[in-house]
Amino acid sequence: MTDERRTEDQARPAEAMSDDRVDPVTGDAVGTPDAAGVAETPAVPGDEADAEESVETEDSVDVADAGVAADDELAVTRMELAERTADLQRLQAEFVNYKRRVDRDRELIRENATYAALSPIIEVLDTIDRAREHAPLEGGFKAVADQLERIVSTLGLTKFGAVGDAFDPTIHEALSHIGEDPEVEVTTSKVIVKAGYRIGDRVVRAAQVLVVDPPTGPTE
Repeated sequence: MTDERRTEDQARPAEAMSDDRVDPVTGDAVGTPDAAGVAETPAVPGDEADAEESVETEDSVDVADAGVAADDELAVTRMELAERTADLQRLQAEFVNYKRRVDRDRELIRENATYAALSPIIEVLDTIDRAREHAPLEGGFKAVADQLERIVSTLGLTKFGAVGDAFDPTIHEALSHIGEDPEVEVTTSKVIVKAGYRIGDRVVRAAQVLVVDPPTGPTE
């Protein structure tokens, strides 16, 4: 009998663990622990929705942060583009100014070289003019004179100064006043002693002239 009782007592705890336990106070069944020995916690309605909303909020924040970063990067790119454009425009303006200076200097060098080469020839041209005043040029001397005048004209040396021109101190040199002339209204070149020459707008030599003035008193 003792052996049977011991066997029955050993079997009872196993059966009790397999059945639901009863709360001795309330009489309600208490759930058995799971395999890990921890009772399952019932799911609370709304927790899953809150979790999903939290994930969506985090996603929205990430998207917003990405959009702000993209806007900042675009603003920086536009700023750099504006700076590069300004640099390019400044370089282009500097190049244009440099090219203008080079062209101006090149033209000035050419004029100076022409001036230096043709200035001594002016005296030869004066001699030809004096020869023409005495008599018409003929023969070989006329051919040489005509060729020389044609060459210097091609190089840009032009002759100016004629009887009757109004006196202009920027291009005329008055050697003397020879009186008054009732036929003129302003100081006028009456005699051309030496013709003037210029290269472009640059006067190589002013015309040397004798001038007359308009009458100062009443004329009869």
